[in-house]
Amino acid sequence: MAEFDKIIKGGTIVDGTLTPPYKADVGIKNGRIAKIGYLKSTDASQTFDASGLIVAPGVVDLHCHYDAPVFWDPACSIGSWHGVTSVTNGNCGFGFAPVHAKDADRSMLSMERNEAIPYEAMKAAMPFNWETFPQWMDQIERLPKAVNMIQLVPVTPLVSYVMGGYEEAKSRRPSEQEVARMIEIIDEAMAVGANGWAAQRLLGNISVQRDYDGTLMVSDIMPDDFYLALAKGLRKYDRGHIQFAQASGNIDEGAEGPRRDMDFAGRLAEASNRPLIFNAVVPIEKRPDVFRGQLAVVDEYNKRGVPLVAHALTAPLYLRCCFGEKWTFFDNVDVWREALMGSYEERIARLSDPARRQQMKQIYDQTRQPRSVGDISHFICRKISREDLRVQYQDRTAADIAKAEDKHVIDVVLDISAADGWKTQWQTPAFNSRPDHCREMLAHRAVAGFSDGGAHAKFQTLGMFPTDLLSRVVRDAGAITLEQAHYHLSYMPAWVAGFKDRGCVREGMAADLIIYDLEKLAVEEPEMIYDLPPDNDSRLVQRPRGYRWIMVNGEVSFEDGKDTKAYPGKLVRCAA
Repeated sequence: MAEFDKIIKGGTIVDGTLTPPYKADVGIKNGRIAKIGYLKSTDASQTFDASGLIVAPGVVDLHCHYDAPVFWDPACSIGSWHGVTSVTNGNCGFGFAPVHAKDADRSMLSMERNEAIPYEAMKAAMPFNWETFPQWMDQIERLPKAVNMIQLVPVTPLVSYVMGGYEEAKSRRPSEQEVARMIEIIDEAMAVGANGWAAQRLLGNISVQRDYDGTLMVSDIMPDDFYLALAKGLRKYDRGHIQFAQASGNIDEGAEGPRRDMDFAGRLAEASNRPLIFNAVVPIEKRPDVFRGQLAVVDEYNKRGVPLVAHALTAPLYLRCCFGEKWTFFDNVDVWREALMGSYEERIARLSDPARRQQMKQIYDQTRQPRSVGDISHFICRKISREDLRVQYQDRTAADIAKAEDKHVIDVVLDISAADGWKTQWQTPAFNSRPDHCREMLAHRAVAGFSDGGAHAKFQTLGMFPTDLLSRVVRDAGAITLEQAHYHLSYMPAWVAGFKDRGCVREGMAADLIIYDLEKLAVEEPEMIYDLPPDNDSRLVQRPRGYRWIMVNGEVSFEDGKDTKAYPGKLVRCAA
């Protein structure tokens, strides 16, 4: 019998721990790295020639929303295409457990607008054969999946479950007894391997992740003392973490609001004595004082021994805006949110209303709103269905068209969209296109990149962040080293999540590996594919080039970009 199941021969190992790269073979047995060194090919059942390739730990993505999509997309794409081998679900405090049977439909509606996961897809694919969080964990464990999953307890369904429903939870504050029961439920979840809890609290005029009816989410309206109580509830554990997103100020406040939000996250980390990862630190080129102020707060808490961690946006973030879809990133502006609610026919009727359009123009002229994702004048006309319009407007900004045609930018985006049957895709300005800002963020205690995987699939492709970091920031710009990149992509997030056997290439660790050609690594152009249930609805993707093999638990999940359909991922139950 062969000593190893697989041997990866002749690759350059970047092990994730900041150790300098070195050449060696990797022997895999029973899903784990059994030996690193010089190994004979004859000692394995299968050999992989990694000459000229990098062998690195799989990427650990701590901010995903595959809670629903794993039911119809076991590949958990697009993150898995780009080297992600482990993910965390339940982020932002959104999910599907615990849930009373009467609230199953309501829990799906709660994900439709804020995370832009199609209700029809959830309704078709999710059986809702669970109520408690342990039952949810069992269901996730049974599903085929290409990545490992850890689960956080999401605050919104937790609060709604204990308080008697989503609307009840929005109508009053929880009592002391109800908060105590919520902590008990988190304890029950931790007992079966959950890894902590997650929440979003977005207030002010930048709240763009709202409930299906346009109101704030349950987690948004919970007070400070509620979150501090949940944080203290984790203090008795030596495992688990908190994911927390907060924006309590307004879009014009500058650096002070984000500093205040990060400070509250630090208080939660201090109360729990567990790692807290804050979403998100986003570099804005014209206001670098904002992200620098956030990182200064992280440093202050770290100096006191508090495990506060920044989740750094390292990939350029732009969104594809299509007014024919359920576009939600203008939800912080009342007149836009009202226009973009309801059925397709209702939305189009409101967008076509001259009186409403006049209101939109007045608000824009007074405040430059909506601009939660950048000034609408900078939107680029990226994809147009009608050929005559394509020739005239393709790849031009709304501002350029407005100037040429002596029109208001609001008229430009809505007139072109209407003429194109509301199919036009507008691209928002990109946040974070500077490699030096990536270098600056990763000089602090920070995890590199996040995908929001499974969410906003019609509008964004952040799942490409590992490939972007390695190709654009490391290889092309030389802003950070390959060792630093893999440390922040794998080892650091594994530490936050409490993975004791993942995140680096060492003997005894799980064989979650990416084997790639650094010179060929690239992110392809965005494209629409049509595979969402129940009727092959569309989503936006970006494919990678340059990955030879991606392995999860010692099995090949992707070879040369092709899904092997092996689905070797596991539910990772975190234990002391």
